Parts: sequence; C-alpha cells; structure tokens
Amino acid sequence: MTAPVFVVEQMPEGPGFVLEGPEGRHAVSVKRLRAGEDVVLTDGRGHWAQGVVLAAEGKDRLVLTGLDSVHEEPRPDIRITVVQALPKGDRGELAVETMTETGVDAVVPWQAGRCITQWKGDRGLKALAKWRGTAREAGKQSRRVRFPEVADAMTTKQVAALVAAADFAAVLHEDRECASEPLATVALPRTGEIVLVVGPEGGVSPDELAAFAAAGARTCRLGRTVLRTSTAGTAATALLLGRTGRWS
Repeated sequence: MTAPVFVVEQMPEGPGFVLEGPEGRHAVSVKRLRAGEDVVLTDGRGHWAQGVVLAAEGKDRLVLTGLDSVHEEPRPDIRITVVQALPKGDRGELAVETMTETGVDAVVPWQAGRCITQWKGDRGLKALAKWRGTAREAGKQSRRVRFPEVADAMTTKQVAALVAAADFAAVLHEDRECASEPLATVALPRTGEIVLVVGPEGGVSPDELAAFAAAGARTCRLGRTVLRTSTAGTAATALLLGRTGRWS
C-alpha cells in the first residue's frame, strides 16, 4: 500500500517535523499510524516529502523524521480543465471528488442558464468552499501531491473567454446531430490546455453552444449512453488522460 498523504501549509525545512491540528488528529486517531510507518507530506501544489513516523503522541500529534529532501512533481505537458455546470444537491461535490481522484487539473464551476442550483451570496461562498474542501480531501485520498484548482464560479461569457484561450476545447453533448465528433477520436494537441464543458441537467442552451463555438470549442459526444452532469466530466477526464499518455 502507498503511504498516506497529509497536507501542510509549508514544507518542512529539516528531517524532523510534528504534524498537529486536524491533519495530526486524522493521522493519529483515524489512520492510527504508529512508529515505523511511512507518510507523505505535501502542500498540494506539487511539493512533497516522504518520512517515517517516530512516535504518535496523544490524539493529534505525529512526530516524523527522515524528511531530508523535498521533491517537486513537474506540471503535466497537457492540462485538463473541466467546466462543470452546477448540479443539484450534493452532486457537485461528487463530481469534484471523482474528477480529482481520476486526475483532473482544474475545475471551474459554471452558472449555466439552465442550472436549477444558484450560487448567490453566502450560499454561493459556502458551496464553493465545499467544492474546494472536497478537492483537497479527494487529493489526499488518491495520493496526489498537486491538487486540482477550483476556480471561482464563472458566467457563460467568462467560460467563453476560457475556451478561447485553450489549445483545445470541447462541449460535451449527448445529441448526435449536435455532436458529430466522438471525444475518443478527435484530434488533440500534444501540449497545452484542454478545456471540457459539461452542461447542467437541462442541457447546454443553443445560445451557450453558439457562444462556445464562436470561441473555438468543438461539440463532442462521449458514447452511446447519456451520463449525468456529475459523472460526464469524470468519464471524459479518464478518456483524455488515457489518450494523452498521462495514464501510461
């Protein structure tokens, strides 16, 4: 089994370190780590160090040693961003969780015209915080050291600007008449930014499709079945990670 991952604000500057607070409590009281077990510390921004548990103290202090060198995971040659329309209920956190575990590099919440959920005021701030917390926890669970960025919620105009700046962009659509190209075979760049747009339960509106097409997006389909908005981004990310060699 790979070593469990814990998040620190700053990487340790020497071989010894004490993991405290919520992360220390999780390590000692939940994971029940003991002397001699391996752990990985990361800042979630690509830096990481592997050490060994020296001792567990109380309920929330893990004393570590062997953290002699800090490594940095290089940024991938091709990055995948999923623009996720806001789903109903807790399906947004489900989408972020599974996309993070799969390997997405960034998630952009999108207030699409047909979204039932509305992020406004304090409710929107709380929802965004949940998405970011989910990305952090899923990053730890999946042993990542570079967690996906979760952006502020964007409007259609802002998403169109993101699409225009990408090296490849696609809107996922279930209608074969609208989406004649399969994502499994469409030509992809070797490097740069890929942006995938996932619509809400009610679908991407014609005006939104037109705006994204004008910005340079292709309209692609995933397969024969129609996926939920909370699972389409995960399936598409997995497909592209395989096609671009990042799962090799």
